[in-house]
Amino acid sequence: MIERFIHRVATDIPDPAETAATARMRLGEKFPRTALRRMTHLGLLTGSALDGIALTPEDTLVYATTFAETRALEDFLVSFPVASPLLFQTSIHPGGVQQVMIGRQQPVGRLWPLAGGPRLVEHALQTVLLDPAARVVLAGGEERGTWMLELGMAAAQPFAFAVEFTREAAAALGKISFTPGDENDAPCPTLENFARALPSRMPLGWRGAGGAWAVTWS
Repeated sequence: MIERFIHRVATDIPDPAETAATARMRLGEKFPRTALRRMTHLGLLTGSALDGIALTPEDTLVYATTFAETRALEDFLVSFPVASPLLFQTSIHPGGVQQVMIGRQQPVGRLWPLAGGPRLVEHALQTVLLDPAARVVLAGGEERGTWMLELGMAAAQPFAFAVEFTREAAAALGKISFTPGDENDAPCPTLENFARALPSRMPLGWRGAGGAWAVTWS
């Protein structure tokens, strides 16, 4: 069995109707003013979840999102025929977690940006377990889509989370573990279900490629 221990959990799951503009009003004090104006909704939520985690050049950051900031692209396209220069700049922005790191000038040893569908959570946790750093932070989330939602290319709910993992069992909140075993493609939690399980300390378990996964709490 391979395992890592959870030492910090944070989520930001706002009202489904929240927009980037209202998030800027709600979370503005958490970011430098020069960065705030160009941050996407997912960047704001990710930064809120990461608030208080001081990343260092020895740490690894794993970032997981299925749709990235598709809402920024939606808003830019809707601005036609008079295209908005600001929305254009936002639509070609760095990823949500990169916006936070650039704005706060936070260093990090390695950044693993992951995108995927049904097994994204499994792949993200696999990256957490295999990375050699003593401390690994897993962050991720989505922002709510509009017309792209109907095409299956956007999320229905905005949310973000951050989980800090180390190899130290002392004072841990919980742990993730992987036990090698028979191949199985049973469904694993979606990124949203994983995020929603964190505040309530809900245990999770499923069988994936090569063995069994478990998220348990102390």
